[in-house]
Amino acid sequence: MRKLILALAGIFLAAILVFFFLVPEMVGRSMNGVTGTASLEVSDAARKLHASLIIIDLHADSLLWNRDLLDRGSWGHVDVPRLIEGNVAIQAFTIVTQTPRSMNIEHNDSSSDNITLLAIAERWPVSSWKSLAERTLYQARRLHETADKSDGKLIVLKSAADVDRYIAPRRNGVVAGFLGIEGAHALEGKLENLDRFYDAGIRMIGITHFFDNEAGGSAHGAAKGGLTDFGKELVRRAESKKMLVDVAHASPSVIQDVVAMSSRPVVVSHTGVKGTCDNTRNLTDDQLRAIAATGGVIGIGYWEAAVCGRDAQAVARAIKHAISIVGADHVGLGSDFDGAVETPFDTSALVRVTDALLKEGLSESDIRKVMGESALRVLKEL
Repeated sequence: MRKLILALAGIFLAAILVFFFLVPEMVGRSMNGVTGTASLEVSDAARKLHASLIIIDLHADSLLWNRDLLDRGSWGHVDVPRLIEGNVAIQAFTIVTQTPRSMNIEHNDSSSDNITLLAIAERWPVSSWKSLAERTLYQARRLHETADKSDGKLIVLKSAADVDRYIAPRRNGVVAGFLGIEGAHALEGKLENLDRFYDAGIRMIGITHFFDNEAGGSAHGAAKGGLTDFGKELVRRAESKKMLVDVAHASPSVIQDVVAMSSRPVVVSHTGVKGTCDNTRNLTDDQLRAIAATGGVIGIGYWEAAVCGRDAQAVARAIKHAISIVGADHVGLGSDFDGAVETPFDTSALVRVTDALLKEGLSESDIRKVMGESALRVLKEL
């Protein structure tokens, strides 16, 4: 009996060790793959142009995963060394707090959650296991702590003044980040949590993610409604704080309501366009025009459902279509790196996008805008 108890205890201990130390990486690796070939050639012209660009990516979910962002990772898409290698100036670090099981782009509800088990397995604070607001604050702290340990290689932007101070004398080997939230369900129905999130450095908030919430409908939700009264007050408060309002994943009605009431540029941190990839996830030409009319910017993603392709050329085609509708001043990058998607490359290989844009015949001026200058214009309004 004693041997049996010891054996069972050993099995239990082994299972605990696997759950806490192996499962998170296994899940992260399986969900955030790179499908492209590392040795794919790009032109000398693309490399030269890429080295001169200000590059800004409006969406990456890297804080969700238990990786040290100061080390060059063997999996996933984003960390500080690879951002520097890819010549990225500013990376948005977007915070995910809840995703539904069997997640899809057509219909989801909020009754299930994939993140709780991940939070436990990654040994997040116990307070975050049941609280979406605490999950938000924990991930925000992670970015600040990473910056504090980075020996100046990573800085966190919170204002237009921060953006100007960073961009004007920008040095090689230094990257900046700013914080966003993917879905207003993180507020837990309490507008006062917006103040807590702002104090934690968060400067962009998405109205919805994969399901409807207190603020409004998701493009992938059950009701897919417009902004609620809570959502309208959220937009007003966010704009009063100079936070960016993000309508990625929002229902058509929410997009319409947000652009109708906004007094500041509206952003779409990551999306595709129906003009090259017609599905529920992506934006119509009319939606592109409405967002551009606010002075906003649309970040084009890199994953297959966004661009209907598995290479940089598909990304470039989506960008070219968006430019044909609203002009390069309103088009940017929104990778969705580390967002449980496969992409053709990681952030170290962004020169492939520059090369693909050149092959699509875009001018150098338009490439500079898309790769970062359009997003920079909006960030200077924080």
